[in-house]
Amino acid sequence: MKSIKNIYKIGCGPSSSHTMGPAYAAAHFRELYPTADKIEAVLYGSLSKTGKGHGTDRAISETLKDVETHICFSKESTDFRHPNTVDFIAFTNESEIGRKRYYSIGGGEIRGDGDKVLAPPEIYPHRTFSDIAAYCKSHNIRLSDYVFAHEQSDIKPFLMNVWKTMQNAIFEGLSKTGKLPGGLEVERKAQFLYNQKHIDESPQTKENRLVCAYAFAVSEQNADCGIIVTAPTCGACGVVPAVLKYMQEKKHFTDDDIIRALAVAGLIGNIVSTNASISGAECGCQAEIGTACTMASAALCELFEMGIDQIEYAAEVAMEHHLGLTCDPVCGLVQIPCIERNAVAAMRAINALSLANFLYASRKISFDVVVETMYQTGKDLSHLYRETSEGGLAKLYSNK
Repeated sequence: MKSIKNIYKIGCGPSSSHTMGPAYAAAHFRELYPTADKIEAVLYGSLSKTGKGHGTDRAISETLKDVETHICFSKESTDFRHPNTVDFIAFTNESEIGRKRYYSIGGGEIRGDGDKVLAPPEIYPHRTFSDIAAYCKSHNIRLSDYVFAHEQSDIKPFLMNVWKTMQNAIFEGLSKTGKLPGGLEVERKAQFLYNQKHIDESPQTKENRLVCAYAFAVSEQNADCGIIVTAPTCGACGVVPAVLKYMQEKKHFTDDDIIRALAVAGLIGNIVSTNASISGAECGCQAEIGTACTMASAALCELFEMGIDQIEYAAEVAMEHHLGLTCDPVCGLVQIPCIERNAVAAMRAINALSLANFLYASRKISFDVVVETMYQTGKDLSHLYRETSEGGLAKLYSNK
């Protein structure tokens, strides 16, 4: 498996697959053809159908601002290697000098036809949770220790920077009000949620309110093209920071504790990315929010120093109950239903933590099995429900 650094990318929202990935691809292509005086980008599949709402054209144009750029939203429906496909074509004096096809596979990751350079190096010797768990048990180490043993020496400072960026996204999101861009007139709600304090508020109500406020804050920052951390994607970036922020405040965990939790969350996200997908365009929102919930659940278990079997149970429960979740963003924007889904998934992660504390010994389904199930389910989903904005809420809302 690759480094968990590829799960946590710091950048601007609103979409890791539709803005970050295409921008990285554009930059890579520009390096290949620095003498080109014009570049054409042809978007296919989900990039074409929801690219306007996600800002794909803006991300590419800003990356290629030093050269004349033309962007085409193709209606070609040919099956591609991945639903997020883009062709870049370079010209000099109106003559084509080169072209290359890229795939934005989720979480800001890109691949290119005939190009292995874009694929991050493999640094972990294992690919499945069962193999990793067996190794850790035989060496009497925790999952976080496994991560630190295989990553480069700068992994802890890297994760500290990730945590600081996540906290800042929460702070910034809570400080702002007003409507989000894009035309849906969606109001920011994070600050409102955070300030709704009542004298007789129950502990459970307070927990739900604060966790949701933090998730809304990060997700609203993402929707407003603010700086966030993919965990594992932009569209699901609010889940992990929300639960970690809440638990640090409630239980006074140190930043070092948070770093260990982020290491485990990154490992879980890595397993999903390696063996299935974290792309909504490929497998629906179960691949994004579902994975974010599993990462958050595992992170919480690590904070409370639960065993490996308990961590697996929490991660499995979190993914299992997101199976089949569609990706149907209204108008192609990462707002409805994406923002609320981050808040709901954050609360579900805490539920998974509680269940794992009591029921892990009764587990029948392994995490590896539920990851494979998610991938097969995603492949079986109609294209209408895989980030095309042609079905579900996206379709019905537009008809009102």
